[in-house]
Amino acid sequence: MFPPETRILVIDDMPSIRDMVRSQLRTMGFKNILDAADGEEALKALIQNKSAGTQIQLVISDWNMPGMQGIDLLKACKADPRFKSTPFMLVTAESEQKHILEAAKAGVSDYVVKPFNSPTLKGKMEKVYAKHFPANAAKAS
Repeated sequence: MFPPETRILVIDDMPSIRDMVRSQLRTMGFKNILDAADGEEALKALIQNKSAGTQIQLVISDWNMPGMQGIDLLKACKADPRFKSTPFMLVTAESEQKHILEAAKAGVSDYVVKPFNSPTLKGKMEKVYAKHFPANAAKAS
């Protein structure tokens, strides 16, 4: 699992959803949680944190947002060498096969379908950690 000091960026246009995800993450022991209301704000936060030497280490983004959608943010991150390897989870009410395929093709680490609870989010995060850091995940087992 991601260490408690992991810098996590939560992106959703609904403040109540951001609050809920932040609360779930805090319950899991995470303390470095940032948030953004849309993809454009999130991209700025990613760039600013990278420049400041405090790189975001996990992105959890809603898919459907005004302005830059989560899928577009994912594509922008995967196209940018600075963020290409950053674990990226999409949160979506969309469970249609075409959306899942589009996200997989774009390089999503995993996705969570709304509504979800803390154990579901934690399980997805454990899968993402094992995928991105297999040596560390094996040691933790």
